[in-house]
Amino acid sequence: MVNRWIDGVCRLFSLLMVACLAAMVVMVFGNVVLRYGFNSGITVTEELSRWLFVWMTFLGAFVALHRHRHLGTDMVVSRLPLAGRKACFVVSRLLMLFVCALVVLGGWEQVLINRDTRSAVLEASMAIFYASGVVFGALACVVLVHELWQVLSGRVGSEALPGFTESEEAPRHGSDA
Repeated sequence: MVNRWIDGVCRLFSLLMVACLAAMVVMVFGNVVLRYGFNSGITVTEELSRWLFVWMTFLGAFVALHRHRHLGTDMVVSRLPLAGRKACFVVSRLLMLFVCALVVLGGWEQVLINRDTRSAVLEASMAIFYASGVVFGALACVVLVHELWQVLSGRVGSEALPGFTESEEAPRHGSDA
């Protein structure tokens, strides 16, 4: 049930990221054309593009976390026995939970500090800008706690532990390449 909910959130965020990227491309390209072709521009697009980029980055970080697509290395961990790999997995998730909790707390403080501050051009509350960290951190904590629960309750086998796959560049064992 939690996996389905997180998958749905990831699909929604993927669509939002596509929309953010498309809007950014249109706004930036339009501003370039206006500046070079007509010696003018739309000021609001610069700030809005920056806001969309920040939100897109945090949404993408959440999707990458859930799908285990962040960069990493398992050179040492992959050589450990199953118990060692699970221990490393639990420790890494606990550390990630700590960092995400710091992101949530720091982001929330920024939201509170900046809720009455208006952006220069959009005149929107800067709390919206800083809320991206709160959204990411809170949802990341949900994913991390769910993964910890699955591993600690024994619902996940060694083949399902994320982060333990061969490199795409590494030669495969038993292949002619």
